[in-house]
Amino acid sequence: MFGLRAFLWIASGAAAILLLTQPVSVQAQLSLSVTVIAALIVVWMIGRGKLARQLFLALASFSIIRYVYWRVSYTLPPASDPVGLTLGSMLLAAELYCVVILVVSLIVNADPVKRKPQKRLPDDVLPVVDVFVPTYNEDEYILATTVAAARSMDYPKDKLNVWLLDDGGTDQKCNDKDPIKAEAARQRRASLQALCKQMGVIYQTRARNEHAKAGNMNAALAHAKGDIVLVFDADHAPFRAFLQETVGYFLEDPKLFLVQTPHVFLNPDPIEKNLRTFNRMPSENEMFYSLTQRGLDKWDASFFCGSAALLRRSALAETGGFSGVTITEDCETAFELHARGYHSVFVDKPLIAGLQPETFSSFIGQRVRWCQGMLQIMILKNPLFKKGLRPIQKLGYLSSMTFWWFPFPRLVFMLAPLSYILFDVKIFVSNVDEAIAYTLTYMIVNVMLQNYLFGVVRWPWVSELYEYCQGVFLSKAIVSVVLNPRKPTFNVTAKGLTLENDHLSELAWPFFAMYGLLLTGTVVAAYRYIFEPGTGNLMLIVGLWNTFSMLMAGVGLGAVSERKQPDRHPRLTINRTGLLAVNGELARCKIVNVSAGGCAFHVEGDLPSALLEGDATNARLIVDAIGDMTGDGSLPLILLRSDEGDRKLYACEFDTMHPHEYFVLADLMYGDSDALPKFLESRRKHKSIWAGTGQFIWWGIVEPFRAVAYLFKRFSASPSIEEPAPTPEPSTIWLHRLAAKANDGPPSAEHKAQPQKAGASSKSA
Repeated sequence: MFGLRAFLWIASGAAAILLLTQPVSVQAQLSLSVTVIAALIVVWMIGRGKLARQLFLALASFSIIRYVYWRVSYTLPPASDPVGLTLGSMLLAAELYCVVILVVSLIVNADPVKRKPQKRLPDDVLPVVDVFVPTYNEDEYILATTVAAARSMDYPKDKLNVWLLDDGGTDQKCNDKDPIKAEAARQRRASLQALCKQMGVIYQTRARNEHAKAGNMNAALAHAKGDIVLVFDADHAPFRAFLQETVGYFLEDPKLFLVQTPHVFLNPDPIEKNLRTFNRMPSENEMFYSLTQRGLDKWDASFFCGSAALLRRSALAETGGFSGVTITEDCETAFELHARGYHSVFVDKPLIAGLQPETFSSFIGQRVRWCQGMLQIMILKNPLFKKGLRPIQKLGYLSSMTFWWFPFPRLVFMLAPLSYILFDVKIFVSNVDEAIAYTLTYMIVNVMLQNYLFGVVRWPWVSELYEYCQGVFLSKAIVSVVLNPRKPTFNVTAKGLTLENDHLSELAWPFFAMYGLLLTGTVVAAYRYIFEPGTGNLMLIVGLWNTFSMLMAGVGLGAVSERKQPDRHPRLTINRTGLLAVNGELARCKIVNVSAGGCAFHVEGDLPSALLEGDATNARLIVDAIGDMTGDGSLPLILLRSDEGDRKLYACEFDTMHPHEYFVLADLMYGDSDALPKFLESRRKHKSIWAGTGQFIWWGIVEPFRAVAYLFKRFSASPSIEEPAPTPEPSTIWLHRLAAKANDGPPSAEHKAQPQKAGASSKSA
């Protein structure tokens, strides 16, 4: 029976390929392509059910296969033109790479899994959980917030152990040859030991900084005794319900080694910040977590992403702990355990709030590490030859690894038109009618397909923008890892930075060079089309292609033009109640947002007389608790009065905080696990192709002007007379802005800079 089924599949596939590769006239191909596009529109209007989805994919695949066949068979330059043939082959290879990635993506995302919420389990059946918080150089207030949130999770306290794994205070660091570095490490170790003792957390360090994060966690595994290991990055604070939503899966499947949850961030990445899209556009990683990981989950191939994940300790013991051959220990660990027959689960609910890199340079540094690590696995432990993996799992891992070759195709697409515009080298043999019948319709179908599948979590052309912005730098990193796969080392991503002024990123210069080159190409193409006889419509088409590349480069200039961001503490919109206590007087209040550095609230009823008299020197916020909190459940405030009159909106900073008060902050900020899903839902609105393209063209026009303005600002500033930027002071401008945004859904970085909490009982500006 199986043999007959396989024969029928092969026979039907061969028949389809023969049908799809039949040569037809250009006019017939155009009619066929237009018919397919019309059918896609009809299916789109019908709906997005399973049948409609399959029909849409089938129609789109028909158009793509027709284009690929024509492209490979008829469009390469002849051997008599070796330059054109070489460059044309490079362009064709780039296109085929994209088609392969698209096909694999369609297979992976054929039927994404949406798991049902877990039922609450009795305490006596729950496993013991060891929470690992690895740290290297993060600020103490970040660590205090994370471990407080971890300890405040809804879970039996006798089955929950929180470990702070300090790689910044190792013996190696404390005995550094540089006395200043050694003293800093010793002070860090002593300070964190005291903090952990006060917060009921286990402090752990080690002798040497070997094998980076994987080595740090493996050193702790030797001491941990729990059944489950839960990993949080130092700046990934969990919501209260994290364990209740995840740990039960381990009781259902004894061969389960991993439960992974999404990474969601309170602050924008540099591209979101600089283009001002954070509050209205889904973040870049949402497509991966909301679709790709769910698609991989269908095939038992979702993998460990380094944080916000639980792992079975007995499974880790089989592979000697966390794998550390490459610099992406997370994916490598999952890769090894999947090969041993263990299973994984992906829970598509945001249960942690983290921080992203604030600057473009740190963003690129993070992506270089991801890129090099995934390629290290591909080269050193190729999934194709890995025993124990099922074919679909091999395909899933290969899709995640081969994706990182994108810099080369992306740069080829950007630069290819210049070969014809500047040097008359034809790398694509086609007349205008063929280009419209095959290439243009293929591009339309491709854009429709991506928008149909991913439009809720990815705006049109945003993937191409991120690939371009990264590709300029990742290409060098790829060459480095190919030449020496064992050379890359783990680098910690800087976070929690402040940007006091608008400025160009130090990595901006290649983007100016690319934009200038493509602008030159557009000008030359326009000149040749108008004034040179014989260039005709082909020059027009190639010129339009180059102009779109120029617009892409223009948006890239906006991405590297850093807008100021003086605030270290992005806020999260919440809906909690509490009491404002001022000099013994109490007033009921509604808390509308909170961050690690402060909060905002509406006072309900009469204001305390001390506030009316302008005296708020002894103010505290008493929080109505969701979970168990230590102390009196209050936070020390520095109040700032809003000018909103009857709204009685107050903004405040938290004054110097003691360790037990971080538990109050954790309850306030991470008590409601529905806060982040509401935020994500608020910006997951389908962006049509027309609207997305219009937005992208607008960015491509205006952002270069902003970049040039920043460039002139840099050169006009005199270093000899430049003064340090003053510390921002409380202002009614900020209060008005906060009041205007207080009832908005998303978090924002647009509020006053908070003092850095440097320790348990000290504060520095």
